[in-house]
Amino acid sequence: MSYRVIDKNAYYRKGVFRHFTEDCKCSTSMTARIDVTELAAYSRQTGTKFSLNFLYLLSRALNSREDYRMGYLWQTDELICYDVIHPTQYVFHEDTETCTPVYTEYREDYDSFYAGALYDLEQAEKTREYLLDSANHPNWFDASYIPWLSYDALHVELPDGYLYFAPIINWGRYREENGRLLMPVTVRLNHAIADGYLVAKVFRLLEQEICAFTGR
Repeated sequence: MSYRVIDKNAYYRKGVFRHFTEDCKCSTSMTARIDVTELAAYSRQTGTKFSLNFLYLLSRALNSREDYRMGYLWQTDELICYDVIHPTQYVFHEDTETCTPVYTEYREDYDSFYAGALYDLEQAEKTREYLLDSANHPNWFDASYIPWLSYDALHVELPDGYLYFAPIINWGRYREENGRLLMPVTVRLNHAIADGYLVAKVFRLLEQEICAFTGR
């Protein structure tokens, strides 16, 4: 894990950062549906898991911009930017109806990432423990797939005073609308390091990554 410390006085969002870390601590979230028609087709044609393909593209999108790689060290009151952030995916156990967090390393190479993510899932399927270890995984973001519902809205609430800057991303089951497959995606970011533009930008980046990946 490596990062650089951000000079808060030179930070391009310093006014917003001060306001939302001192006066009004809060987060902001947005849910929208994105077109995954080509990604679903690619997954079927290649016999690969749609959820892992989307996880790869999501990781690429979030790592492409520093705003999504921010962190806060409360021990030293430092704003930092990680060199890379990795996804925490989840495996669902049908027998106990519980989930196990799965820490997967992001790799730019698709084949390497996919193989590693699949292996991590297979290993996690052998346990029924929750195994959350955020203290030793500070530059991991939450990426949770909710395959049972094509929802319209979702909210993840954290205590207002908790300066948690890692993205929290959820996505649900896609559904057909006018011949296209649309999937709900929810993006939650702390308001100190992101506003509506930066939250909406995640969706635009995801669409770009899907287009580039599938050659649409």
